[in-house]
Amino acid sequence: MLSNPSPQVQPPPEAAADWTVPQNWDHYAPIDHAVWDRLYARQTRQLADRATPEYLSGLTLAGLDQPGIPNFEDLSERLTKLTGWSVVAVPGLVPDDVFYHHLSQRRFVAGSFIRRMDQLDYLEAPDVFHDVFGHVPLLSHPVFADYMQAYGEGGLRSLEFGALHKLARLYWYTVEFGLIRSGDGLKLYGAGIASSHGESAFALDDASPNRIGFDLLRVMRTPYRIDDYQQGYFVIDSFESLLRTTLDTDFAPLYAQLAQLPDLDIAALAPGDTVLTKGTQAYARSRAAKS
Repeated sequence: MLSNPSPQVQPPPEAAADWTVPQNWDHYAPIDHAVWDRLYARQTRQLADRATPEYLSGLTLAGLDQPGIPNFEDLSERLTKLTGWSVVAVPGLVPDDVFYHHLSQRRFVAGSFIRRMDQLDYLEAPDVFHDVFGHVPLLSHPVFADYMQAYGEGGLRSLEFGALHKLARLYWYTVEFGLIRSGDGLKLYGAGIASSHGESAFALDDASPNRIGFDLLRVMRTPYRIDDYQQGYFVIDSFESLLRTTLDTDFAPLYAQLAQLPDLDIAALAPGDTVLTKGTQAYARSRAAKS
């Protein structure tokens, strides 16, 4: 889940001051659990040889391999024992400061609604399947769990510099749409890929997107689009290296540097890129031709 850049100032009446709401797990209908089970079965089959091992083991560690929509209380109990994280329900996208504060306190905010059966392949707003199936498995992994907390702390600091839109790109290209080196190939770990039937194939197999070695400045100069498959993916060497880069970087001068640099073309390669795959951009061109 991403934060809302233009939120209402006050939480809705049904929410607490920190924007959390009860999950109301007992209110899910049988069809809701059936949607979850169908999505879970489809994605776990597809991800078996595509997702990083830390993600796959996290499905079991977090108890997501049980039938039906997870109960956040049970889920949080498991996560707390593993890495100190919990999952809290929110009514939708939340203000930036709320989102980052929760992350900094090792609380992952998740929507509690689930898509309809006729929306299995695409949903504009993140639902409980994206938020929990996509994000929670790696919260059981200590290093990635530390990275998420560090990102939340960095998000709060970025508000002081007016640089949140730059830092959001780091979240997008790692937490949501990140790839990782694995032996001689690549694996996926980003929640936006893992929870998407189409993109979990596209991200690794299609010739269209660029796949570029991770570089923090490069990532933060690269815009993204939220309404289609990515035109480029960034590849980390390990979760340890991602965490270390985040902790060791002084972001204040980095924000000052970014303010003087133009954004990079979302589909182009840049000087200095470590190019793993030079994409054809055929998919993007075909989509543009149809619009």
